[in-house]
Amino acid sequence: MKNRIKDLREDHDFSQETVAKAIHITQRKYSYIETGTQSLTDELLCALADFYGTSTDYLLGRTDCPTPYPRAKGKK
Repeated sequence: MKNRIKDLREDHDFSQETVAKAIHITQRKYSYIETGTQSLTDELLCALADFYGTSTDYLLGRTDCPTPYPRAKGKK
């Protein structure tokens, strides 16, 4: 998982600071998540999936398809 998160960030040419600000955490905390030093909470996992426009399963390595699932009706 940590490699996929780092790979996505680098593929988009984002700094850790940019991603951290977008998901409302510090750069240090983001760095810890990216290196696997700190666990990723459900809330942050969802925030990263939304930020990159992918599924949580893709971030977790459960699928190689980065396309997000369709949202349920009435959900944002």
